[in-house]
Amino acid sequence: MKTNFEKLLDKGKIKRVEKGELDFSLSKRDIIASKENFENKNYDWAFNIAYNAALQAARTLMFVQGYRTYGSNQHQTVFEFLRNTKLNQAKVDYFDSVRKKRNMAVYRGALIISENEAKDCIKEAEKFVQEIRTFVQEIRTGEKDE
Repeated sequence: MKTNFEKLLDKGKIKRVEKGELDFSLSKRDIIASKENFENKNYDWAFNIAYNAALQAARTLMFVQGYRTYGSNQHQTVFEFLRNTKLNQAKVDYFDSVRKKRNMAVYRGALIISENEAKDCIKEAEKFVQEIRTFVQEIRTGEKDE
């Protein structure tokens, strides 16, 4: 049976790359920007940017492990990748559902995100980024497997 990321590699959805540096600066930037947009009552963008913070953290995890997405549907592939890790799968599912809603907000129409949805997404993004950060540090010190 194929393990972890081999199926994604075989399908051409991810590629091996030189292992990247631990850099969560984009996630940090996006959390700040999402809060600013929330304060300005721009809930669609607050939601979108909070999602992006989680996405950037997930990409950092991929780079640190020596992978990157390839081809179409790269956001979806990031979540397929995360499903092959020991991260909290309920959080992975949550942000995969956020990905789908964000897609509707960006490509099909504005003003579909409520204040509560945006607030929850920001809060969950902060937690998820921290979870990924901790997970990456554990991987790098050899305390946890993929």
